[in-house]
Amino acid sequence: MAKGASLSGFPEWLPSQRVVEQTMIDTLRHVFELNGFVGIETRAVEPGSSLLKKGDTSKEIYLLSRLQEVGHEDGKPVEDRLGLHFDLTVPLSRYVLEHSGDLTFPFKRWQIQKVWRGERPQEGRFREFVQADIDVIGNGELPDHYEVELPLVMVSALEALRPYGCPKATVHANNRKLSEGFYRGLGLTDIEGVLREIDKLDKIGPDEVCKLLVSQCGASQAQATACLELAGLTADDGEELRDGFDRLCSSHGIEEDSQSYALARQGLDTLAMIVDEAARIRPGAVVADLKIARGLDYYTGSVYETFLEGAESLGSICSGGRYDNLASQGSRVYPGVGLSIGLSRLLSYMLSQAGAHASRVSPAAVLVAVWNEDDRSRSNHIADALRQRGIAADVAPTAAKIGKQIKYADHLGIPYVWFPAQPGDEADGDQVKNIVTGSQEPAQVVSWTPDSLFSQQSVQSLSDAD
Repeated sequence: MAKGASLSGFPEWLPSQRVVEQTMIDTLRHVFELNGFVGIETRAVEPGSSLLKKGDTSKEIYLLSRLQEVGHEDGKPVEDRLGLHFDLTVPLSRYVLEHSGDLTFPFKRWQIQKVWRGERPQEGRFREFVQADIDVIGNGELPDHYEVELPLVMVSALEALRPYGCPKATVHANNRKLSEGFYRGLGLTDIEGVLREIDKLDKIGPDEVCKLLVSQCGASQAQATACLELAGLTADDGEELRDGFDRLCSSHGIEEDSQSYALARQGLDTLAMIVDEAARIRPGAVVADLKIARGLDYYTGSVYETFLEGAESLGSICSGGRYDNLASQGSRVYPGVGLSIGLSRLLSYMLSQAGAHASRVSPAAVLVAVWNEDDRSRSNHIADALRQRGIAADVAPTAAKIGKQIKYADHLGIPYVWFPAQPGDEADGDQVKNIVTGSQEPAQVVSWTPDSLFSQQSVQSLSDAD
């Protein structure tokens, strides 16, 4: 088969890189399950009518066509076609509706799965990538204490990745009600438009955002300036947040007895609660940052972006928020709150910048040598006996010289080589060589155990190795 060209935006990891990815997935799953989340997997395909609900992202959908349909799709509305899911939230909302009678609410789920998005590939951004999500879905109502719990779980999960090169993570939180109330108090009406433009602050800067607020959202220069002042407000405790917000309202004539202030105050109180409660459990993990907007229009309350210390150019690697209206069935609504890690993006950073690497490629702890092909069955028998005891074992691919078999094990990072007793010298027994330390000792297949340091694959960062 001819060598194929790589496809931009569709990563294929080498075995050593895949070990790092799998370690990340296992670590995240462990933390999620420690916090009571249950795992699900949803289908990769959803109806276009469902995928179109998420606004601008819908332009990036990969639609499906069978070969015999190619060239004849024009007359079929996108809503009636199938597409690959571009996130895990839309599939979750459909999953909850279909299985509501079988689920226990609040439904706490984790999901780590591939998604597809037709955006422009660039460093750290892919068209096919893995997301790691946690969400809590309520039946009819959902207490706001989950808006504290979920960002703290994500911080704990990212903290668990630090030994592999993930920098310290901080969640920046805002509340849509706070922002909307303030904007309405200024006299603005295109709230979704303002949120979309504010969401671009880190990408294009305040001057360009100010121009867009005026040209695209109908804001005056004074209104646009006030929006940027709100976006500049940060705080790490509730009292500081309330004081800063009230000063802004006072300076821009937003009265405390107005409906817009009452709406903003709802969001302000929730955000202050999140910051204060998070500080009691994990100080410094969550800060209030009022430039966080999350341009997607289905968020109704808290919104989150997560940034890594020293990796500001990477942008947010974990985002989400509260949504009260994403899933509904008749008069029954299923509000939720969730966050999502762009796992492939984080993996790319950890491999290239943090130097995360696998100290071993093969999962085998021991390679059983083969003296000659006529005696391979004995080596196979030893490997099978080790596997039955839970010890990962492989058998040498050829009966090459022992030095070559050891070199083969070394290339794969297999730390032990098992030498069966040579034919005719069975009384001498088997030997095992630790090719890391160079030591060799007698071993019996029914009792030998690898050192715990070498019993499984491991991942570390180059800084740790140094």
